[in-house]
Parts: sequence; structure tokens; C-alpha cells
Amino acid sequence: MPLIIGGGRVPPRWAAKKGSHQAKSVESRGKRTECLKLALINNMPDSALEDTEAQFFQLLDTVAGDIPVGVELYSLPKLPRSDRAQRHLSNFYDDFDNLWNKRFDGVIVTGTEPRQPNLPDEPYWPALVDVLDWAEHNTASTVLSCLAAHAGVLYSDGIERYSLNDKQFGVFDYEKAGCHPLTTNTPDVIRIPHSRWNEVREDALTSCGYVVLTRSPKAGVDLFAKEKGRSLFVHFQGHPEYEGQTLLKEYRRDIRRFLRGERETYPSMPKGYFDSRATELLTEFRETVVSDRREDLIALFPDSIAETLQNSWHSSATCVYRNWLQYMVSKTADASVFPAMTVVPENVRRKQPVSVARKRARSRE
Repeated sequence: MPLIIGGGRVPPRWAAKKGSHQAKSVESRGKRTECLKLALINNMPDSALEDTEAQFFQLLDTVAGDIPVGVELYSLPKLPRSDRAQRHLSNFYDDFDNLWNKRFDGVIVTGTEPRQPNLPDEPYWPALVDVLDWAEHNTASTVLSCLAAHAGVLYSDGIERYSLNDKQFGVFDYEKAGCHPLTTNTPDVIRIPHSRWNEVREDALTSCGYVVLTRSPKAGVDLFAKEKGRSLFVHFQGHPEYEGQTLLKEYRRDIRRFLRGERETYPSMPKGYFDSRATELLTEFRETVVSDRREDLIALFPDSIAETLQNSWHSSATCVYRNWLQYMVSKTADASVFPAMTVVPENVRRKQPVSVARKRARSRE
């Protein structure tokens, strides 16, 4: 069953890959349809904006099977955007304020590149917490990816994130930590890509009622979940949606930043990702450029190694996301789970987000 893009506004990369037959509206007009309806709130920076939407489209298209899945695109306001990225949002994304008046079975919220030491100081923070409040009451399940996962636990439970000494970068093995609908039929060890400078820790999560589903002795927690209101909140510190060459693109981008002088240290090579020959070529490249730091030397980067890369986490990603779709199907089978009209939290209607302090106070009542 092909993925359906809401409103018939299909981004060009996906249209080229799948054809114009994808351009179908999934508007339910206030009535329940057989289509599982998702909102993808894509907040990634300009350099990854279109790649991220394509990655999630591909993953959802792969796992949907015979489940008709419709996706509508949104992005948080007040994120810094270039003119080109803003045109893309205007052409293919719905107006953010329209989110509150629509019904969705599930929502995926991506992270973005942090610019402030404290997440509540980010200009998009009020809109993000409005989304979190809205999702609790209006979805069967909510996926929070990377920085969005950190923001979610901070807002709901006051769980702080910790800075890492180096970027958690590469593909890591995670052990399954018990039985849960999201990890049904997954192997005992799954592989997931990560790219982050911060982490939330297992002891803080479990003390606040989160169920840790996968963990690694080297890389900490990846997948964890908690029921909030009507919605199962699913948190990934990693990126199962990544394509085979995504980490390579990030590594090359970070090297270019080093050569420009935008970062002081040469970036660490992603772990568990390159074979021995690629590692050798990249080591030789590093030795060349660190002694003669010029941006034009990025032309010497061994791009041919892309041909050797394998998406070794594909089976893990598809299994978990297939389980996620099945979970929403089971939860939305009973139409009484959702009222005919969307219930918007009072603070969202007023556009005044509930503060963290009020959230904490409410949890103690």
C-alpha cells in the first residue's frame, strides 16, 4: 500500500522516486477513515530538512504493508531557515497552526540542531511544548527523535540531559531490555545509528516511570517509552530512520566545518560504520588536511567509500516501526478512543504553553 502524502503536495525527491500517484489527500473531513493518519513535524536544519522527510517517508512506506498510511508535513515556527528552505516549507508543509484542528493517529517530532545551552531558551520551545501537550490528548502514539526526546522528558518530568565528552557518533549494538509491543519479533541485539552530543540517563528515566526498551553498555539508552495521557510516547536517542549514507554526509559536513574554522577539533570517525579500507582512506585524508587546514581540501575527501556502506540497521528500524504502526492500528480500531472533534488542550488554544514548573507541580498533586 503506497504512502499517501496529505494535501497532494508531494516533495520533489519523493515524487521522483515514487511518482505522482502518491499525491492524494488524506483529509478525513471530521470522519474516521481506514487510513492511519500521521503528522511528521520535521524540525531538522536546512542541510538535513529534505533528507529527513525522505528518510521517514521511505521507512514508513517500507513498513506499512497493507496498512494505508497518510502523512502530513509540519515544522515548528521560529527555527532559523534560509530562503530556499522557507520556500520548501511553504510549498510542501502545512501551516503549523492548522495542526490543532486536525485528527491524527500518531505524530513524529524530529530534533534540530541546538543553539542554546538550555532547551527552554530556544525560540521554538513554546511551540514545541504546545505540541507535546496536544499530542497527549490527540494521538494514540507520539515518536520523539533525538533532541525532541530530550525536550520531551525535560518538559514532562524535569529530566535533564548531560553533555558528552565527544559526539556519540556511529552505529551501536543495543540489547533488548524486556518484552514490549514495540520490540516484538526484534532480535535480542539491534543496531541503531546515533549522532548526538548529549544523553539522558537510565536511572533518571526509570525513576520517572519510563520503560527502557533497549540499552548498550557503550552507548547508554536508545529506545524508551511512557504512557502520557491518551498517547504512548516513544523516545529514540538515535536515528533508526537514517539511510545508509547519512552518517557519511554528517561526517563530511563536520570535517568541512573544521576546515572552515567553525570548530576547533577534527571530528571523530563514526564507530561501527566503515570497513577497514574506508577507515584507512579516511585516516590518510585526515593526516593530509590537519597539516594544511583549508576548506578547498574537502575536494580530496574519498567519496568513493560511499559505495561500500551498508544499512546494517535496516531490519531493526523496520521491525520497530512496523510494531509502532500495528500498535496504533490496535489502539484506533475502537473509534471511541477518539472523539469526532479534536480536543485541543486549553493552553494550546490560548497559545500559552504550560511551564515546566506547573507540569512538575501537577505531577505531585
